[in-house]
Order: sequence, then C-alpha cells, then structure tokens
Amino acid sequence: MRKLTLSLSAAALALTGAGVALADHHGGKRGHNPDTDGDGVVTLEEHRAHAAAMFARMDANGDGVLNETDRAAHDARRAERRAEHFAKADTDGDGELSAAEIEAAHAARMAQRESKRGGRSEARPAQMLEKFDADGNGSISQEEMAAAHAARKEHMAAKRGDGEMRGKRQGRGGMHRMHAMLKRADTDGDKSLSRAEFDAATDAHFASMDTDGSGTISAEERQAARAAMRAKMTERRQTQ
Repeated sequence: MRKLTLSLSAAALALTGAGVALADHHGGKRGHNPDTDGDGVVTLEEHRAHAAAMFARMDANGDGVLNETDRAAHDARRAERRAEHFAKADTDGDGELSAAEIEAAHAARMAQRESKRGGRSEARPAQMLEKFDADGNGSISQEEMAAAHAARKEHMAAKRGDGEMRGKRQGRGGMHRMHAMLKRADTDGDKSLSRAEFDAATDAHFASMDTDGSGTISAEERQAARAAMRAKMTERRQTQ
C-alpha cells in the first residue's frame, strides 16, 4: 500500500510554501491566502496558522498524523457527498437522473454559481446525458455517475502523471519529487507525517522563501515563489 499519498498536491503546497504563491495567483480566493490581515505580506505567524488549518483538513481522523488512513477517509467522504448530490437531484427517487432532473439540477447549480462568480459556464445537461448515459436508456444511474467519475479521475491522473501511473512512465518528475519531499519531511521514517514533522517542514520552507530574512514574505518574494513554481510546472510538463 502506498503511503504518504494523502492530498499530495495540498501537502506539497504546504510543505514547499507554494501556497503563498498560489494565493497570489488566485487573488487570495478559495482559502488559499494566508495573508489574513490583507497588508500584502505574510508573516510567519500567518503562515503557521494557514499550515495548521491545512493540516487539520487533511487529518481526517484527527490522530495528528497524515497517512493512508486519512486518504481513505477523505475518499469515503467524497463518495458520500456525491451520493447526497445524486439523491438530491433524483427528485422522483427512482435511482436514475432523467434529462429533466439533470436540467433542473444544472439550472440550480448555475444560479448558485452566477450569484457567487458572475456566471461561469458549465457543460450543458444534454452533453452530460450523452456522455454519462452508458446504457443509452435516456437517464443516468448512480453507477453510471460513479463510473464516469472514476474514468475522469483516471484520465486526470494520466494527464497529470499522478501516483503509480506516472511512476511507471518515468522515474523522475513532479510527483516523484513530491514523494521524495514528503519522504524527507517524514524524519522518523514511519511512513506518516506527524504534526511536528509537518510544522518543521513548513517553517523551513518559509525561511527559504523569506530571502531577505525579514520574517515576512513580501509581494516580491511571492512573485519569485510563483515564478519558481511555474518553472517547476513547466519542467514537469516537458518531462512527461
């Protein structure tokens, strides 16, 4: 069983301090911004608070370590949420999503997103029905939704070069470096990340980003971190 694979990208962002650069890239949206007072700089205290919140989200069972058990718990929660969304959309309770139910769910979702984001476009319900309706009966079952989700996950994993799939294609690259980084953070070699190990790694990388030693990460240092992150992403794409 692979260890230390829980939320690899999230853990890597925290451990490398790239979350600061990502916050800058997203304009501070979606909980990525550790600059809680909005003064344009990230202090060590803000950084630690942000990392602590991220650790708490990843530590699904609350045992103070990140390992495969947490990943399994998160996967189970996502499956439960998908089932809840399906049940909500399946208004007649027949275990299938008809074209009308898909249209209604889509309209509700779009109305919600428009109120939050100003009207972001989504795939049309007809396209969703055509894509997910494997048996061609004009509706989508929960099994078909699950199969489509699994296929999309596999496709995205192949596209990103995630996990074992990438490991078979290349011995070095982005995911390999993430695994190596997480392995280094696991200083006692127990195949789990304790809170102490996580905090030590995030503090070390904060220090590496704080190039002028001021105890804060400035806008210029954020820009430099973002540029470095982009360079690594470009390198990763080129090696795929």
